[in-house]
Amino acid sequence: MAPDAVSGRPSLPEGFTALLADYERHLTAERDLSEHSVRAYIGDVADLLEHLNRLGHDDLSRLDIRGLRSWLAKQQSLGKARSTMSRRATAARVFTAWAQRTGRIETDPGALLASPKAHKTLPGVLGQADTRAVLDAAAIAADDGSPVGLRDLAIMEVLYATGIRVGELCALDIDDLDTSRRVVRVFGKGRKERSVPYGVPAGAAVDGWLAVRATLVRGGSGPALFLGARGGRVDQRTVRRVVHARIGAVDAPDLSPHGLRHTAATHLLEGGADLRSVQELLGHASLATTQIYTHVSGERLRSAYEQAHPRA
Repeated sequence: MAPDAVSGRPSLPEGFTALLADYERHLTAERDLSEHSVRAYIGDVADLLEHLNRLGHDDLSRLDIRGLRSWLAKQQSLGKARSTMSRRATAARVFTAWAQRTGRIETDPGALLASPKAHKTLPGVLGQADTRAVLDAAAIAADDGSPVGLRDLAIMEVLYATGIRVGELCALDIDDLDTSRRVVRVFGKGRKERSVPYGVPAGAAVDGWLAVRATLVRGGSGPALFLGARGGRVDQRTVRRVVHARIGAVDAPDLSPHGLRHTAATHLLEGGADLRSVQELLGHASLATTQIYTHVSGERLRSAYEQAHPRA
């Protein structure tokens, strides 16, 4: 196979190329997945189709469980991480289920494909004292009344108060806020809508930002809640820089916006919130995803016990 001049990937047979285009339309239009998710799924499926082509297949009619397993075995031989292999197995199952449902294959071999178990790693979180220090530092930085400083404070407070994803935060519009009830409407993965409450400090920070937001408004600002310095909707890279800068201003472990999401979930559970409520707030499709935070809290409890109990 000669490599494609644009992507650098091996060129696929015409039938596979058309199939991949149909699948991408399905993910985008019917499942309404984010651009990042679509790119990940398409990349994994393209890799699978390339593997099948190397095996001499130019359509899906001969796809079986052995072909899927040999593809995963190839990933292992290339030294791919277990988490990557697990993700690719999931991508293969979603794809083959779609292929059967749309009549492209008679049976679904992906239903027989097991995922390699990924090593569970505990997400990094800030302690409650460190979190207060970070938010206090952000508030001090906003004391000069500058629009960017007030925006950054509101971003930090909202991320921690709600535990929403960075992409969800960037997508917020002004109308998504119900300031009287202190609730924000969030559109998560697959455009699933949920309502997330936020507290008094976040509400005050958002009010402070809204009072000066007009100073950054430009022609292309639209209804975006958070704006960049040039007036457009704030992007994820800017939010990540804000989080790193604000955490870096105090003596606290560096975290990404996703780390603040982990922190919010952990603090909710430590404060007595039940797992189902945290699952709903975070927008997790599966309770198993939320359960990792119980491990975080357990590790912190054990650490505190070992440091404090005289017979630990």
